[in-house]
Amino acid sequence: MSGGFEYFDIILFAMIAAFLVYRLGSVLGKRTGHEQQGREPFGPTSGGEGPTSDAGNDNVVAIPTRDEPAETEPDTPLGAAITQIKLADPGFTRQGFLDGARSAFEMIITAFALGDMKTLRSLLSEDVYESFSEAIRVRERASQTKETTLVGIDSTDILEASLENGTASVTVKYVSEQVNATRSEDGAVVEGDPNAIEKVTDIWTFARNTKTADPNWSLVATRSSN
Repeated sequence: MSGGFEYFDIILFAMIAAFLVYRLGSVLGKRTGHEQQGREPFGPTSGGEGPTSDAGNDNVVAIPTRDEPAETEPDTPLGAAITQIKLADPGFTRQGFLDGARSAFEMIITAFALGDMKTLRSLLSEDVYESFSEAIRVRERASQTKETTLVGIDSTDILEASLENGTASVTVKYVSEQVNATRSEDGAVVEGDPNAIEKVTDIWTFARNTKTADPNWSLVATRSSN
């Protein structure tokens, strides 16, 4: 009888192990909703505008969105410029652009800290890319590493906009809270403070050719008011 019980226990344990393996596989196979690598900050889904393509995306169900009321721009030079951009690009909205600009800001400062040239090249104009990549090379030659934590973005505001020969340009003011520190090869802090949150104001200009189907904007200029 004891041998029969041992045989029964082995079968029971095998069934439990198989069930756990199945459950683990099903959990690991699901998307969590936090996979952001490779996303396009100014793509159709950034501001909830336009159709989205879910081809090849497992466990994703497209949810139809209600038509939003048309934005009205104030009777100001900035409002007139944004209206001109909307006429050239019917898919452009102020809020959709700002949503994409926030995502781009996070992606760019993170990629710069990590030295991620591939991500930077996809988001920056040639001139800005060269400036950023040279700063990264200088850091690498000094065997230094940069640590950046974006605590939060307090505000994003459009300061300027223009449309010239089909090229739209929009300048955005970011106010964010960040923790920044640069460390030497031995881990010593050579710049910044890893324990202090600083308020940073950045002014970035994005541009794109509205005559192309590519919805993404490139960062073409940066400056800081700090």
